[in-house]
Amino acid sequence: MSCRVRNIELLAPAKELQSAVDAVDCGADAVYIGAAQFGARHAATNSVEDIAKAVEYAHRFGVKVYATLNTLIFDDELQAAKAQAEALVAAGVDALIVQDMAYCRMGLDVPLHASTQTACSTVEQVRFFEDVGFERAILERNLSLAEIENICDKTNIEIEAFVHGAICVCHSGRCYLSRSMSDRSGNRGECSQPCRLPYDLTDGKGTIYIKGKHLLSVTDLDLSQRIGQMLDAGVNSFKIEGRLKDRVYLRNVVSHYRRLIDEQIAHRADCRRASVGVSHIEFEPNTAKSFTRGGGTYLFDGKRAGVASFDTPKALGERIGRVTKVVGDRFAVDSTLRLATGDGVCFISGGEAVGTNINAVEGQWITPNRIDGIKVGTELYRNFDRLFSATVERSRIRRAIEASVEVVFTDKSITATATDCTGVSASVTMDISTDEAKNAEKMEAVVVEQMSKSGQTIFDVTCVDVSAVRFVPASVVATLRRELLAALEQQRVAVYSHSRGFEERVGALYPRAELTEQDNVTNAVAREFYAQHGVKSIADGLDIAPSTADHRVMVTDYCIRREIGQCLLCKPTISGELFLERGRKRYKLVFDCKKCQMSLIDTL
Repeated sequence: MSCRVRNIELLAPAKELQSAVDAVDCGADAVYIGAAQFGARHAATNSVEDIAKAVEYAHRFGVKVYATLNTLIFDDELQAAKAQAEALVAAGVDALIVQDMAYCRMGLDVPLHASTQTACSTVEQVRFFEDVGFERAILERNLSLAEIENICDKTNIEIEAFVHGAICVCHSGRCYLSRSMSDRSGNRGECSQPCRLPYDLTDGKGTIYIKGKHLLSVTDLDLSQRIGQMLDAGVNSFKIEGRLKDRVYLRNVVSHYRRLIDEQIAHRADCRRASVGVSHIEFEPNTAKSFTRGGGTYLFDGKRAGVASFDTPKALGERIGRVTKVVGDRFAVDSTLRLATGDGVCFISGGEAVGTNINAVEGQWITPNRIDGIKVGTELYRNFDRLFSATVERSRIRRAIEASVEVVFTDKSITATATDCTGVSASVTMDISTDEAKNAEKMEAVVVEQMSKSGQTIFDVTCVDVSAVRFVPASVVATLRRELLAALEQQRVAVYSHSRGFEERVGALYPRAELTEQDNVTNAVAREFYAQHGVKSIADGLDIAPSTADHRVMVTDYCIRREIGQCLLCKPTISGELFLERGRKRYKLVFDCKKCQMSLIDTL
């Protein structure tokens, strides 16, 4: 009895073209990248021409490129959105990641992926996207392993899940907190990240329970030790968050997860890597040295306390040790880890994270740019390792596909055939008069040596077989090799296959008969889509309302009461209504204990 083999994908972010190349070189099986418009990161936009270059590079290795068109569309933008989507399809992208269902009605010859902003958190929701024709559903970051496993077990669509990076504390796509404070909407690609700001927790009448803390800021996700469980649950794609992160972060994190996923795939007969090529890197990956807000598993093991970072939304970095001496403008620390000039360090002072740079290191004594706040007993963290970052940035990284070569001589020609590890092959014949080799063994060695020099190509020639060897100059063999590997690369691109385009299935029924303002219907085409899939009542999305006042602006499985030990089901000492306040803004906290969820209502 044979089992179905699943393609397992490491999915990396790409801020721009160079990031996409880096992600591919470091071992990503797919990258996601934003175009000039309608992507959820306005600070990470790219021309169609650059995306086409990323596609061309990626497809050589069987790596897919997904374009993010995951913002909401207004009626007067429908034509521009369609034009952008069509341009991306023409550029060769492998799928579009979308939130707005208007894309389903644009006749696009490309697969669609349901963005996490479409509330992919229940079996019913994910099954609808499967039934209506989507290729993939991208799950919420707040789901537990049990919930992920249940969705995978009861659906047949590809499942993508986040494995590393920042977490939206809200249900994705259902957050209007940024919009409530400014004109910048997260659903329009301009989130100002107000969840990372400090707030007071009050009773709304003058009593302050907690003052000036980052009460909505949660730690980053790091599921590096849970990949095997996710594979067994049925996850197909492991997504790294971070389209705004720098090059060092990308290289480091992608290389780290490439190793981990390969280790887990090697133990599972039903799993195989989704692309080809071995990445050769010159540094040892260490995710503790890249930006992280103290990565944890969030709610992967169920809803729990201990997932917030009240003191700071910044990256503290790796712990160095405790300060043991302070003399003048210098200090000493009890650590086996060595700091270096140019490093960045961080510590908590007065309940806030404070950072400074290291100006000098002499023996045990460390001279920071500023000593304020550093005292005996201070816990010190390094949030920028200058030497590690320089090593990663300067490292040569090459991804290569293994190939074998066969060379056949006649007295009038040489024919070389190269076959890569996936079975793709190409042949080149050079018409040239050859002479009998006086030393056949030596000539054969020359041919093998020349044919094995894959140089800066995307191939590593691991085996060369020579038949009926005859004499030709080494330079002729070198020319033949260059032409052969170029032909093989062209053949790899030529045989690359795309998935089927999106075809809407009209019989699919949406799991609810009513859509509220939280369901983000902001144009007539999306309204028509939902109506024809069984929805009877459709409210206008909150993003087109003139104000968020008196509306719910966030719903989350994170709970402040649970986090501070004041769960309503556990006899709390703090009773009555609770509010988050910042300046003139006030949000009422509403707790749904049956669902174990918290909502924020914009009251001012």
